[in-house]
Amino acid sequence: MFAVGHFALGYISSKLTAEVTKTRLNIPLALTLSIIPDVDILIPFLEHRGPTHSIITAIIIFIPLFTVWRSKVLPYFVALVQHSLIGDFIAGGRIQLLWPFTHQVYGIEVSIKSSTNMALEWILFLTSVIILWKSRDIQTFLQPHNSNLLLFIPTFTVLLPTFLAYPLDVPLALLPPHILFLTLFSVSLLIDVKRISHDFHTTNNKDCSKRKMH
Repeated sequence: MFAVGHFALGYISSKLTAEVTKTRLNIPLALTLSIIPDVDILIPFLEHRGPTHSIITAIIIFIPLFTVWRSKVLPYFVALVQHSLIGDFIAGGRIQLLWPFTHQVYGIEVSIKSSTNMALEWILFLTSVIILWKSRDIQTFLQPHNSNLLLFIPTFTVLLPTFLAYPLDVPLALLPPHILFLTLFSVSLLIDVKRISHDFHTTNNKDCSKRKMH
């Protein structure tokens, strides 16, 4: 599945889980986790859809987090595991879900560029946009917050395939949702960077004023 589908699935699944657990969802973190298994594409010695796509790996990482924060962590665990259990299981397949216990691969293996996957990703994208708008979660991207800096990772994963065709080119049919997510993430990052720059200059000016007074 392409980045758009993972983002949409990650947001929808973590949002629903957060509603059930009555947890305030950190959307940038959920979106980052929804795509992070694909970091193996950038690491030469890691097999794609291997260790980073393993449910066993996810469980091991989250055990200490569940111990400390309990149900509050569940939306983020769901955002992470949906990548392999739903997204790549349907489109692409050949996932080592139970690594390191077995190297057997799983998945339906619907072609990632098939009309079936294109339709699925559009449905997920439109559903996520509707929920973002109806729930007013869209405002999260337009308000400065430190966690928005996490969107650098989702932005990077959209930017590479959309404009550099790496690790694979995005089909023309999926360009609009990719560009919309890219624009949304970029605007959010710019707002946060502007806020950090402003705070930095304000702090510097205050320090200079204090020095002059002394």
